[in-house]
Amino acid sequence: MGFSFFGGIHPKENKHYAQEAPIQEFPEPDVLVIPLSQHIGTPCNPLVKKGDRVLVGQKLGDNEGLCVPVHSSVSGTVKGVEMKAHTNGMTMMSVVIENDHLKQWDTSVQPRSRETVAAMSIQELMDIIREAGIVGMGGATFPTHVKLASGANKVNTLIINASECEPYIVADDRLCRECSGEIISGIQILMRILGLQTAVIAMEDNKPEAAKILKRTLNPKGGISLELLPTKYPHGAEKQLIYAITGRQVPSGGLPVDVRCAVVNIATCKAIHDAVYEGKPLTHRVVTVSGDIVMAPKNLLVPIGTSFNDLMEAVGVRENPYKVLSGGPMMGVTQYDLSVPVVKGTNAVTFLGRKNRYTVSHAQCIRCGKCIEVCPMQLMPLTMYQAAFSGNTQEMRDSNLMDCIECGCCAYSCPACVPLVLAFRSGKHHLRSEKKK
Repeated sequence: MGFSFFGGIHPKENKHYAQEAPIQEFPEPDVLVIPLSQHIGTPCNPLVKKGDRVLVGQKLGDNEGLCVPVHSSVSGTVKGVEMKAHTNGMTMMSVVIENDHLKQWDTSVQPRSRETVAAMSIQELMDIIREAGIVGMGGATFPTHVKLASGANKVNTLIINASECEPYIVADDRLCRECSGEIISGIQILMRILGLQTAVIAMEDNKPEAAKILKRTLNPKGGISLELLPTKYPHGAEKQLIYAITGRQVPSGGLPVDVRCAVVNIATCKAIHDAVYEGKPLTHRVVTVSGDIVMAPKNLLVPIGTSFNDLMEAVGVRENPYKVLSGGPMMGVTQYDLSVPVVKGTNAVTFLGRKNRYTVSHAQCIRCGKCIEVCPMQLMPLTMYQAAFSGNTQEMRDSNLMDCIECGCCAYSCPACVPLVLAFRSGKHHLRSEKKK
């Protein structure tokens, strides 16, 4: 690896809390809330109603356009289709299911043999991925079949993102250790769809055990290589990862396909294998439940729709959490209602204690320039903050606010504790609203 992206930081990793905790199957809760919007794009329309009996893997909702279906993660009875709290801070139409604990699978879930899969067309494989509801599982939740379709005949480099640079989170690390064969199988399916002979797994060098297991699993003649990157946050961000592996720079406002690259999360590869060979839609995912007040940090295979409250009870906390995050401390979203459910993009739930609390009454920039030094997008955070704070639409555009990846490097490094990322998110929301007018 001959390239290192500009800026970045080295926050305390805190991965030791859950790094050696094997993946455990989480006991199914009695009630699950499954949102009909768990992806970037058009929300699903409900396909079930109150009183219906549903089975594991059964479609609960679907729609046309930029959309993937949502499936039931348990068997049971629909108690309602109603607005419920979501991890994105909004309320979303959701299917509430009372679990019967019978774990009865829908008849559509059928495994396929290697011979059957080998005989399938590219379009058939894409249809399976779409019908399984697979999205980017690193947090972005962009529909995977759309990403693959946009990369057809345009991509010459497939990068599998196993960087997992966010503090506390080790879900992908554990997947690499425990499901390496299925991951490689999923990568091979991606290579076939994109018409590529090679792929690169990108992993930070703070995961030696996962790297060792993957190397042992890889076929030297299979075209898949493992690239170890020096640990630096945010290596897991698409644009920074592409530069680190290829030296190519995604242009402002551009996408990976613009530099002939496709980036797919390692957990998404596992989900693709499960969909193609096992016939299983995306109904469960591995979640790291950790934090400095967690008594027994764990990596749990969780049914989608499980509440954060249920997860907190499973691991125990030493004190009332000061902050609960969907995700990690750098890019995670603070939750104020622990009835919110695990969704497809939930790779971690992080519980932090009072020692993480800080209070600044009137944060004022001291013009030290640290935010500029660490910004991996080479932006001017101070200028962006001033534009966003004032609500000046043209200044926000001129400062390239929409290029911000909200990694939090600037806020982490700011000695004045200026709420930079909060302002950037607000400003970007303003720009998107203006664009719709």
